[in-house]
Amino acid sequence: MSTSGQPVTKAALERRFIESGEGDRMKELLLQRLRETGWVEEVENMCRNVIQTKGIEQVTLEEVVAEVKGQARRAVPDEVKRELMQNIRTFLQQESGIADL
Repeated sequence: MSTSGQPVTKAALERRFIESGEGDRMKELLLQRLRETGWVEEVENMCRNVIQTKGIEQVTLEEVVAEVKGQARRAVPDEVKRELMQNIRTFLQQESGIADL
């Protein structure tokens, strides 16, 4: 329920997340934190290794992404995940009026 007593739909929350600019702010925060923790550089190195191993003429972008994606996701620092999730939770609580998410 929202503060007005009307139920808040997932679609309405998603729309508000985008329209308010909160989604863009979260993306910027995420990228900043990933840079600060060295994650971006780590993933760039993973990509270079795949390209060097397979040969630049023998590998496609899709193959590099497929090979690196899982490892890159697992390498996102827990503190970055926690911070982003807390920010999303705070936004949802403010927009939905639900205190216990």
